Amino acid sequence: MKNNESEFFTMKGYVEHTCGLTASMEDYLEMIFRMSQSGGIIRINELASSLHVRPPSAYKMAYLLKNDGFIQFQKYGYITLTDKGKSTGEYLLYRHRTIHSFLCLLNNSDDELEQTEKIEHYIDARTVHNLAVLTEKLIMKE
Repeated sequence: MKNNESEFFTMKGYVEHTCGLTASMEDYLEMIFRMSQSGGIIRINELASSLHVRPPSAYKMAYLLKNDGFIQFQKYGYITLTDKGKSTGEYLLYRHRTIHSFLCLLNNSDDELEQTEKIEHYIDARTVHNLAVLTEKLIMKE
């Protein structure tokens, strides 16, 4: 991470993703984790539908996540999370919920999904933790 305030970079120069995942990979893994919590069967078509993408795109991303050890699946089979996928997915959902809760509180709204999706890939774990602590303190003051 760049720390010198006199060194400026393009956005790409600052981005450090969770476990080497791209923003899109994070979105897919977060959705797979969400879907796994309901206990249902996760197939490529359901994943694609949940993310509003075409099945070939979901298949390609699932293949990448499988190669990186986050999920297991076979063509036309179910998608399951590995231990690595579960722990990373849990963090990604925590990060999403933390940012969403903070933004809803900040903007006095019930839905800040678009803003959350735009922000979540660009803040680090320390900031997410501090946002969670701050949000909890602000909620307790209400």
